[in-house]
Amino acid sequence: MRKIVNFLISKIKHESYQIDEHLRLAVLFHESLNRILQIVWGVIRFRTHAKFPSFISTRIQVRDMANIHLGKGVTLEKDVVLDGASVNGLVIGDNVKVGRYTQIRCSGTLKQLGKGFLIGENSGIGEFSFFGAAGGIEIGSNVIMGQNVRMHAENHNYSDDKIPIRSQGVTHSGIVVKDNCWLGAGVVVLDGVTIGSGCVIGANALVTKDIPDNSVAVGSPAKVIKSRLE
Repeated sequence: MRKIVNFLISKIKHESYQIDEHLRLAVLFHESLNRILQIVWGVIRFRTHAKFPSFISTRIQVRDMANIHLGKGVTLEKDVVLDGASVNGLVIGDNVKVGRYTQIRCSGTLKQLGKGFLIGENSGIGEFSFFGAAGGIEIGSNVIMGQNVRMHAENHNYSDDKIPIRSQGVTHSGIVVKDNCWLGAGVVVLDGVTIGSGCVIGANALVTKDIPDNSVAVGSPAKVIKSRLE
């Protein structure tokens, strides 16, 4: 059974995959059965909007299905929320995993639709994360994120003290995270930020400014402490 599962996973991921030899067969059987049920539900729920196979929990919430596109091998765990109502839609690349209780919201408002959300292949989002993609969020390939990562691609105007802040409108610049980054648990990324390729952002960092390629940044606000190339 291990050989069969290793072969199937390797085919889906397009890379060699070996299950830990210490994993009990009972656990492997249970996980395999669960994955089969997720594939079936993915076909039923997403039809032409997800490549086969995709692993979709029965407990997810979807808004504007026509604007959502899932790649091959995508995993959506329980209680994920996908809101695709936006100009460019919500696109999730091949072999991306979205952890439980994560919300990806693209919609903005009824007066002004959001720009949308894109994440590249082989990336992963930890549990309890939130992505407000009204101003557009683009995440590259091979990006890994811990739990409770938050990105907010929108800012409220507040310069006029005679008008309620909620009535002063918003600005959108967008967020970009390039390929091969690692964002630790609790990282917050604000609108207008670009995180370069190959960066490591420490847990609970607040990223308010651009981070150059191959940098290690920590703190609140986040500051570059070294280069990975040193």
